[in-house]
Amino acid sequence: MERLDRLAADMERHLQEIILPFWIGRMQDGRGGFYGRITGEGALDAEAPRGAILYSRILWTFSAAYRTLKRPEYLECATRAKTWLLSHFYDEQYGGVYWEVAADGTPLDCRKQFYALGFALYGLSEYHRATGDGKALEYAVRLFETIERHAFDTMRNGYIEAASRDWNPIDDMRLSDKDDNTPKTMNTHLHILEPYTNLYRVWPDARLRERLINLIGIFLDKIESPLTHHLGLFFDNDWCEKSCGVYSYGHDIEASWLLLEAAHAVGDAELTERVKRHSRRIADAALEGYQSDGSLIYEHRADGSLDRERHWWVQAECVVGLTWLCTYHGIGEALAQAEKTWEYIRTHLVDTADGEWFWSIREDGSVNRTDDKAGFWKCPYHNSRMCLEVMSCAKTV
Repeated sequence: MERLDRLAADMERHLQEIILPFWIGRMQDGRGGFYGRITGEGALDAEAPRGAILYSRILWTFSAAYRTLKRPEYLECATRAKTWLLSHFYDEQYGGVYWEVAADGTPLDCRKQFYALGFALYGLSEYHRATGDGKALEYAVRLFETIERHAFDTMRNGYIEAASRDWNPIDDMRLSDKDDNTPKTMNTHLHILEPYTNLYRVWPDARLRERLINLIGIFLDKIESPLTHHLGLFFDNDWCEKSCGVYSYGHDIEASWLLLEAAHAVGDAELTERVKRHSRRIADAALEGYQSDGSLIYEHRADGSLDRERHWWVQAECVVGLTWLCTYHGIGEALAQAEKTWEYIRTHLVDTADGEWFWSIREDGSVNRTDDKAGFWKCPYHNSRMCLEVMSCAKTV
């Protein structure tokens, strides 16, 4: 498909000229790792704490970029991230990864957030996928076993949010101060599904396959609303939703393609067809937030009002979700929508002067420079993966 080929070529240029050079040139430190923060105004905070999410996502990004493009500088960055992650975040005594460390690698917050363990697994499995490195696979499998041992609810199904360093219960399980304090969330399940899919590609273990199928079922049977097809966000231990009426359009569109990706990895035709039906419904629900300018707004609140801020990661996932609708569902018009979202991104979010993307565009149209350009949550994973997924879809059709 000529239009998809052009979009993919554009994405490859953007990845190699705008996104990755920022992380190579601005974020590498003198300690063998990566700095923890650059502000929205472009100022380096060299002593900022470093998060497991940031390092795991850098590891995934440069591993995937190297696997696809074979440039040695991408392998160097991936190896740098892997080495620092295992040296400073991995807890050799209790297993898992610390949530946060100081700039010199000293642990600051040792709690075990299973979302973070999932991302560490994602990055390490991708490094193995790109290089064949046995140590990365060993640690990825360790993390899988750790998640299953300490997070899985054998009585009521699903995965809990967090535990103390030594795997005891904790009162505050929130991923961030924006979240509700509930024991189970859509977000953590989504980012356990994602690394389990990637690990299964390189380690086709029977138990992992069963866990992956179970996770898909959790989404279709417990997290997706049978009425609205939006995903519930927060749940108690018995899967009673605690966030009725709140829809995250970005997570909906992201889940629509990650679920289908997981089904493809499992390789069961009947499951894939079932997931494909749900994937389309979830994507359609997400696109209720799609705007005439090509952007996807952030959230539908419980009171019916809308958060119309355009976050960087939501736009990136919108492009991927729409491209998957075109590639795997045969919806031709979705490609035009993806092109429109990409035009919105290039026009409004990309920092053409200094590289990378801004955090968001506010409802009034102004650029959000208050939130980070790079930091604990602002990583190269969503926008780099957008580029890589479009490139992959172009090779599929």
